Amino acid sequence: MSSLLKEEAVISPYIARTREELGQVAANDVASELRDRLARQPGVRIIFAAAPSQSAMLDALAEAPGIDWQRITAFHMDEYLGLSPNAPQCFSAFLRRAIFDRLPFGAVHLINPAGNVQENVNTYAAELAKAPIDLVLCGIGSNGHLAFNDPPAHFEDPLAVKQVQLDLACRQQQVDDLCFERIEDVPTAAITLTIPRLLASERVFCCVPGMLKSDAVRNSLEAPISESCPASILRLHPAYKLYLDVDSASKLKHNRPTLP
Repeated sequence: MSSLLKEEAVISPYIARTREELGQVAANDVASELRDRLARQPGVRIIFAAAPSQSAMLDALAEAPGIDWQRITAFHMDEYLGLSPNAPQCFSAFLRRAIFDRLPFGAVHLINPAGNVQENVNTYAAELAKAPIDLVLCGIGSNGHLAFNDPPAHFEDPLAVKQVQLDLACRQQQVDDLCFERIEDVPTAAITLTIPRLLASERVFCCVPGMLKSDAVRNSLEAPISESCPASILRLHPAYKLYLDVDSASKLKHNRPTLP
C-alpha cells in the first residue's frame, strides 16, 4: 500500500434522504474546506470526477459563496478515448458544463484524448506532479471502480496516469446513467488517473447516490479491502468523507438517514 495509507479508518457516511440533500451537504463541506485552505495557503489543487452522480454536488458547489476560484487549479480524473472531440459525453465537456465554465478558475487542466495517447498521459502526469493535490471529489462506480480503475484494480500501480480498457460492467453503467443509448456506443478505452495518484491527495470527498450503486457501496464499506472492489481502498485514506442517499445506503447494515 502507499506509505500515506497506514491503517483502516472508521467510516461513518452521511446518509441523505435525497440526492439533492446529498449534493448540498457535500458541497457545503467542500466549500468550507476550500475557504479554510485558501485562508492559509496561496492556492488549492482539486481533481474532479465527471458523472451524473456528481451533478447535485457540483451545482451546489458552483453557487457556494466566499470562494476565490481564481486561486484554484482543476484537474479531472479520467477521459474516454475514441469519441469525437465535441461529443457531449466527453468528461471534459461534462465538467465544463457543470462547473469549469461557470467559475473563474485560475487554471483548468483537461486530459487530451487526441493524438499520441502515451505523450498525453505523460504530460498530464507531469502536470499533476508539479505540486500536491489538496482535494479529490469522486464517486464510486457500480462495479466498485475509482475513476476508470475497474476491478481488479492495482493498489500499488507505479504509474500516475495510464491508458486502460473498460470492462463490460463499467460500460453498462454509462448506459444505465443515460449517458449513452446503447452499450455499443460506449468507448472501450480511456485515460485514467491511477489509484495511488488519487490516494496521494490530502482529502477525499466522495458522493455516491442511487440504487445502482448500493452493492458497490456495501462492498466498499463492509467487505474486505480488495482490488476486486477498488473503492474499498478509500477506507485507508486518513481524510475520507463519504456521502450517500437512502438508495445507495440501502444494503448497509446501518442505513438510517443522518439527522440534521
